[in-house]
Amino acid sequence: MNRRQLLQSCLAGWLPADSPSRVVIAREKGPAPARIPALLDRAVAAFYGVDSPLDAWKKIVRPGEVVGLKVNCLSGKGGSTHVALVEAICERLQQAGIRARDILIWDRLNSDLESAGFRIQSGGSRIRCLGNDTLGYEGELLAYGAAGSLMSKALTQVCDAVINLPVLKDHGIAGVTMALKNMFGAIHNPNKYHSNAGNPYVADVYMLPPIRQKVRLAICDAITAQYEGGPSYMPQWSWPFNGLLVARDPVALDATGWRIIERKRAEKGMKSLKDAGRVPAYIATAADGRHRIGTDDPQRIERVEV
Repeated sequence: MNRRQLLQSCLAGWLPADSPSRVVIAREKGPAPARIPALLDRAVAAFYGVDSPLDAWKKIVRPGEVVGLKVNCLSGKGGSTHVALVEAICERLQQAGIRARDILIWDRLNSDLESAGFRIQSGGSRIRCLGNDTLGYEGELLAYGAAGSLMSKALTQVCDAVINLPVLKDHGIAGVTMALKNMFGAIHNPNKYHSNAGNPYVADVYMLPPIRQKVRLAICDAITAQYEGGPSYMPQWSWPFNGLLVARDPVALDATGWRIIERKRAEKGMKSLKDAGRVPAYIATAADGRHRIGTDDPQRIERVEV
């Protein structure tokens, strides 16, 4: 990382000490796909404090930009980012002036996207949907701390802005996997970074400049959440939370989601993640003085439920 990249990375992660990080939690009574657009509208409008959802989207993206939607498709249809949610976001982006051909839905592999119900598409005037196995990786290694990786060209070359679309779920090694860890899908070697419950690797990967500079918002799919057995979909440990979590601060979002999962584990009579030996310490690392990606301090997280 050169001096310019380091400065940009630090500036991207700077949070004023007196600035709370807002996390909006929007929930519906039922999981019907027809309700997802209304749920999305309510969540995004509440996050930006506006009456019109379209006004909110105009604060996120600008016409002429290429917008990437980083989904999480590792778990197939049961535990991946819902297609209906992505379709609703694509509709709102187009209403905000983004052309269909300037929207890219992406994840690590074409096969993962297809297993989650997405259709691989490239070129023309349509919305594109492609994996890194088609888009490719950069040839130059980027490094921060303990992490060194090749970055997806979706992030470095194709997209001007990225909306992070993780899923609220347990992870059998790292404790939980949400906004921070979803960006493992932007690197060529995520398998190298799971030791020690992903600490400090998840935080270090998120410090890589293309991630810090281009991810503008996280919308966590908590329609079907999972409190044990992840990242694979395990219906016996899933429940209909029927919600979305929205934040610009991925640390605050993950800290909030972690608490939701811990409450569900306690309700089911299960050990806490700490007692299970897989506390997601990388969340605190992402908030420390070296990373400053966001905050995990409940006193600095403005939690808004709508």
